[in-house]
Amino acid sequence: MTEPAPLPEPRGPLSAAVRDVLLGGPAPAGVPSVADADPFGEDLQLALYLAYEPHYRALEGVADEREWDPALLGLRRPMEEAFLAALREAVPREGEGTAAVDAALEPLLVEPVEGHGVSHRLMDEGTWELMREYLVHRSLYQLKESDPQAWLIPRLEGQAKASLVAVAFDEFGAGHGERVHARLFAELMDGAGLDASYGRYLDLAPAATLATVNVMSLFGLHRSLRGAAAGNFAVLEITSPPGARRMAKALERLGAEERCVRFFTEHIEADAVHEQVMRRHVLGDLLAREPELAEDIAFGIRATVWLDDRWEERVLSSWDAGHTSLRRPLADLPDRAGASA
Repeated sequence: MTEPAPLPEPRGPLSAAVRDVLLGGPAPAGVPSVADADPFGEDLQLALYLAYEPHYRALEGVADEREWDPALLGLRRPMEEAFLAALREAVPREGEGTAAVDAALEPLLVEPVEGHGVSHRLMDEGTWELMREYLVHRSLYQLKESDPQAWLIPRLEGQAKASLVAVAFDEFGAGHGERVHARLFAELMDGAGLDASYGRYLDLAPAATLATVNVMSLFGLHRSLRGAAAGNFAVLEITSPPGARRMAKALERLGAEERCVRFFTEHIEADAVHEQVMRRHVLGDLLAREPELAEDIAFGIRATVWLDDRWEERVLSSWDAGHTSLRRPLADLPDRAGASA
């Protein structure tokens, strides 16, 4: 049986309030003001992540009944509204209708001649230390890969639903438990000398990392945001193959075990097919059925790219400055027995 994920320490009044409610405490007498919090900051993003997590896995000391606790939902809703409003303000709108979707997708379909992202850095000059940091960041999503997008399935119809399920079928191992992508990522982490336990590194993940996962939960859990959820999933599938190719090269250059490289090589071919399926059969059919969702789809695409770019900037600027991109050095995290990881 999988051990519950450890609860991290709060980073402010919002995450402290959510943590207290998760542990069975009453709703706080004075609800912390969301208006005073940075919608992309450490406190709100951790609070939101913790509020979503009972929908996915068990948390240490948290009863399963907390998933739909009215006090938890009451804390979550204003944080979602603040996060969504901040994203809408930050992300530019271009075009209307299907033209907005085409404009949002176009930059993703061409690989830049010279790239300067995290995967480029790791491919060209990354060390094992930087590679492990990268894997820690990504573990928050990859250990539940495609789970947030599964919320979209009952919200689609016809070809869009059938095609989305076809993509998800591959993500979840095509009927083979040993090939579930989350499991492959756990094997990659183990091969890289990291703890592959679910949620193990949440305490080290900065707000920029949490936001890239929270946006998936936000879009996936709200039927009103199904267009944005479809746009989000399309970005993941379209951008995956070139990034996976670079990461496979990075790991091969570092002399990684085959089980480490396998996670990325699995994505190179599969996601190249998924890109076409998502664009033509999921987004295409969804737009044909519900053309009024076009601007939401475009927003989902742009918000996902904007948050990913913000995360990359955080990571690269930290590495350029010679310090960890995590909240604390990886070696400072104690293991569950109290020793240093």
